Amino acid sequence: MTIIPSKTLSNGVQMPYLGLGVYKMTDREEAILAMTKALEVGYRAIDTAAIYGNEKEVGEAIKNANVSREEIFVTTKVWNNDQGYDNTLRAFETSLKNLGLEYVDLYLTHWPVEDKLVDTYRAIERLYDEKLIRVPGVSNHHAHHLEKIFAKANVQPMVNQIELHPYFSQVELRAFCNEHNIAVTAWSPLGRGGILQDEVITTIASEVGKTAAQVILRWHYQQDIITIPKSVTPTRIEENMQIFDFELSNEQLAQINNINKDQRFGQNPDTFHFDF
Repeated sequence: MTIIPSKTLSNGVQMPYLGLGVYKMTDREEAILAMTKALEVGYRAIDTAAIYGNEKEVGEAIKNANVSREEIFVTTKVWNNDQGYDNTLRAFETSLKNLGLEYVDLYLTHWPVEDKLVDTYRAIERLYDEKLIRVPGVSNHHAHHLEKIFAKANVQPMVNQIELHPYFSQVELRAFCNEHNIAVTAWSPLGRGGILQDEVITTIASEVGKTAAQVILRWHYQQDIITIPKSVTPTRIEENMQIFDFELSNEQLAQINNINKDQRFGQNPDTFHFDF
């Protein structure tokens, strides 16, 4: 079984470099099978969110797994229309109940709601103080969002989960997070599949005897980026893990860095229009 390495966060908590994202896993049986498979083959992190509607399935998969709860790193998120101080505390209580857990490893603001992001993070800080979460964090936050939080926070966010892949490499935001000791997690690390046919990627994949997806995930790992690729396909779940037995050369990393197009496949946090 592959052992997935972990990143040490600013408070000493270990977060696996590779986890299973469960976005859009809406079929109950399919979701549980995918999570069960992932835990069987060595995944030790699952990334969900209240809006995904599958926290109960995450909890069930964990409960039925032949893995202790302490070994599994669970992330969930507060949705936009549940933000604000009191609402976030209530939303967390609902998530915890749905998950059937006594604590969550990482709790994130899902998107920065402009007039609520500071109060939302204050609630996350309180949950951290009360040891209901092990790590406080955010997602989809630009530097200017983080600076607003820094002005009020006693404990800075330790993780920022953002859209990140070779076509959208977020160099400046990554540097900002690194400067402030905030770990970066990439959602959609494979660009929603939109970069798997890129000629640079496929050429390197041929050179190293790996798939395009494995090359992209390895590119993330070698740059200290945590990834949470989503898949319900057992073979792909296993394939995505097989990235720790090879290394990209500096030249290959540079080639991939050079294909950045500043191209998003998702929403821009400054202009998104999700309900809240």
